Amino acid sequence: MKSLFITEKPSVAREFAAALQINAKNRDGYLEGEKAVITWCVGHLVTMSYPDQYDPALKKWDLETIPFIPEKFKYEVIPAVKKQFDIVSSLLNREDVDTIYVCTDSGREGEYIYRLVDQEAKVSAKKKKKRVWIDSQTKEEVIRGVKEAKDLEEYDNLASAAYLRAKEDYLMGINFSRVLTLKYGWTLGNYLEQKRSVVVAVGRVMTCVLGMIVKREREIRNFVPTPFYRILGYFDCKGFQVEAEWKAVKGSRYFESPKLYKDHGFLDKKEAEEFIRYLEDGTNKETIVESASRKKEKKNPPLLYNLAELQNQCSKMFKLSPDETLKIVQELYEKKLVTYPRTDARVLSTAVSKEISKNIRGLAGYGPLGQTAAEILEEKKYQGLAKTKYVDDKKITDHYAIIPTGQAIGSLPRLSQTAQKVYDVIARRFLCIFLPPALYTRIRLETRTKGEAFSAGFKVLEDQGYLKILGMGDAQKKEKPLTKEQMDAIASLRKGAKLPVLEYKIKDGTTSPPKRYNSGSLILAMENAGQLIEDEDLREQIKGSGIGTSATRAEIVKKLIANRYIALNKKTQIVTPTLMGEMIANVVNASIRSLLNPTLTASWEKGLAQVAEGSVSEEEYMQKLDQFVAQKTNAVKQTNFQYQLRKSFDQISPYYKKK
Repeated sequence: MKSLFITEKPSVAREFAAALQINAKNRDGYLEGEKAVITWCVGHLVTMSYPDQYDPALKKWDLETIPFIPEKFKYEVIPAVKKQFDIVSSLLNREDVDTIYVCTDSGREGEYIYRLVDQEAKVSAKKKKKRVWIDSQTKEEVIRGVKEAKDLEEYDNLASAAYLRAKEDYLMGINFSRVLTLKYGWTLGNYLEQKRSVVVAVGRVMTCVLGMIVKREREIRNFVPTPFYRILGYFDCKGFQVEAEWKAVKGSRYFESPKLYKDHGFLDKKEAEEFIRYLEDGTNKETIVESASRKKEKKNPPLLYNLAELQNQCSKMFKLSPDETLKIVQELYEKKLVTYPRTDARVLSTAVSKEISKNIRGLAGYGPLGQTAAEILEEKKYQGLAKTKYVDDKKITDHYAIIPTGQAIGSLPRLSQTAQKVYDVIARRFLCIFLPPALYTRIRLETRTKGEAFSAGFKVLEDQGYLKILGMGDAQKKEKPLTKEQMDAIASLRKGAKLPVLEYKIKDGTTSPPKRYNSGSLILAMENAGQLIEDEDLREQIKGSGIGTSATRAEIVKKLIANRYIALNKKTQIVTPTLMGEMIANVVNASIRSLLNPTLTASWEKGLAQVAEGSVSEEEYMQKLDQFVAQKTNAVKQTNFQYQLRKSFDQISPYYKKK
């Protein structure tokens, strides 16, 4: 009897054959050895059937036939890959195959790919089915994955979540796209002078992301700059000049005054000038020290990369789109250079942390970081890693963070320059967690002039620590550092000391509009349910309910671009809506507004995660989904917003004519 291994790609099949030392001969669509057969799925072989496969009459879009919610879903083999499906199906059902090892990608989508094939091939329940779950494609990890493979049924909840995700996208996509097209497609077409109905393509995640981009564009469009005027004081501190800024704290004559922007800038320049005259009035040109302090501060290395963080970093550093980054890191994974890329985790597992010296040892042969890796090994800086914030089993669902395997370094020169740069970014983030924190000295001075508060703060880098290898993406803002004498002079000041005032100045400022999303910041906002949170620690605290998953976010952005609902500037990676995209957002806002709500969209994703972990049943989830689709579809059928929509189109179209 033979074992059958099913992978997703021919290249992966060959890696499995090599790792498991299966001396396999090439066949048409599979490899065969003495005791094992290895084949592949080339991605999806089976898909959900369109409505006309249930009833030919459903091919025509008609308000009378929606909502379309089948009791039992139909599936079919994708015509373009039927030959490979037939090969895989025959192998699954071969009498001499008694054990099937499922080696598709270790995640929800990989699970779905195999389960559909198994379902359509009608594989006997008598065959043993084992799930291989690996974090990299190195020989050791493949061998471990096969050796520790669990019964496939242990992943039934994950499979249920995968089926539900597909049904959810199918039901929302078909019903909402059809009902909105039938209701408003001609309104859009006529307005655009196309003399045809325009298809309104909507989706659970896609439309929500479009709404985020449109909302940001309108915030920028409606933004009115507000000038304000800050007050700066220049004081003599033992022979050198200190610049301090005024702030209206409690006790100030302007505390909580409507004359200020926030609490540190006048809205009227004349008020600022008058305030300076008040400060300078009198013969005593001094400010009195309220406090002076010197503190040592540590900045620890950041957490490791998950896919969203890496996509954001590569967008900033290399102007790569999320889809381009995913393709590159997938290639690095398949070349055994890095671990599994489609992960949301930014930490390592306890088990991996115990073996982490192997990864570091491999990097000792990587030129740019070889010396650093060697020092970490020699000084055993990796010991105790399991007790740090970089290891946390509770924060890992399917896979741990993206890190270098330490293997296949020799294959790097054969990759593109961009792929090499992405690998370097991953390797630097990984090694920096074994290095000491960056050390700063923070100097702070607070004074009072006529009871009005001025403060100055300085941050001086004393020891680079991990920053010396982190690279340009995490470089600190360049500040003119204080000398040791200047730091000592400020820190030695005592409360009540008087400093001569050199002058007071007004510094003009203007409020800035919100920034447009770039492709990387958009991915981060999707990960955090519509909020663009740039602070790393804060992001980690609120994580848990994202829009889409690490595996799908890049594809969503790509689809919006393909539909011409958004535009991506390749040089800057800035994302903006198109006129069509903004009109589609208006249609959805008038009819199925909840599709634009990031919190609601994230709650659907969280529900799928609960199905995967077994806390919500497939039946419960499906019941809520059916009700939602039916209710929203029927509501659109019963309302009409053509007039309001045309007015809203009139309001936005001038902005695009200018372009």
